[in-house]
Amino acid sequence: MIIALFPNIRKSQSKSIAIGIREFLTSQGVSVVVEDAEAQEVGAPPLSSVEPDKIDFLICLGGDGTILRLVQKCPELTAPIVGVNLGSLGFMADVPITEVYPSLQDLINGNYRIQSRIMMEGRTINNNMCYAVNEISFHRAKNPCLVDLAIHVDGSYLNTFSADGIIISTPSGSTAYSLAAGGPILTPELEAFVLTPISPHTISNRPIVLMPKQEIQIQYLSEYEPVEIAYDGFTGNTISTGEMFHISLSSRKFRLVNLGHHDYYSTLRSKLGWTGTLRHT
Repeated sequence: MIIALFPNIRKSQSKSIAIGIREFLTSQGVSVVVEDAEAQEVGAPPLSSVEPDKIDFLICLGGDGTILRLVQKCPELTAPIVGVNLGSLGFMADVPITEVYPSLQDLINGNYRIQSRIMMEGRTINNNMCYAVNEISFHRAKNPCLVDLAIHVDGSYLNTFSADGIIISTPSGSTAYSLAAGGPILTPELEAFVLTPISPHTISNRPIVLMPKQEIQIQYLSEYEPVEIAYDGFTGNTISTGEMFHISLSSRKFRLVNLGHHDYYSTLRSKLGWTGTLRHT
């Protein structure tokens, strides 16, 4: 078994935990490689020393943002991801520090399941491509006022939103930026896209859930400065007045390791601070 380790050097504990994980895994007969920039400090061979398709698992140390950065930075790596959370409770990085070694033992013993989640891809008129696990968002950027964005679904006109922008999210991203903008929570196994307007001028403009097999076309109508496009929080493109951006279901999948003693719904309650209690009769 080969496992690639990705420490987040901006987290103070990350290096020492990475060394501990490397020592534990190698003691269990697992080959460990580490992201090239941190390989020497962690004491393991660099990631570049192995073929991407030979890697069985990726372990991210940090949080959900660390996982998203990995997906964007290393698209050639398609192995399932284990997220070890070094900050606040994460939706994807759901292994707490206190349970790292029992979780790794479960991984080695095969006590896990792999959750396959949809991703989306975006395309500009110049065929520049981007991919997203969570969302692709459109924001007014330098414009001091609301912008008009026309939405078509498979070529059929849906609506023109006058807003700060819009968010198109996957179920994975429904608990991120989309939720903050008032969008619904979708369980990660669902196959759907959520369109959520950002601060729309008309309060009747509500989020809408769409089938992911339908292509979504976003056209920028306002005669202002270009609108900024970000995918998973990383700024990548802009569109100018009259231009159109296309979003569709990607053939790529985002694969996340789900260890048996971590439950999505308990994570949801904890992350969102829900206070309901189960009453027994």
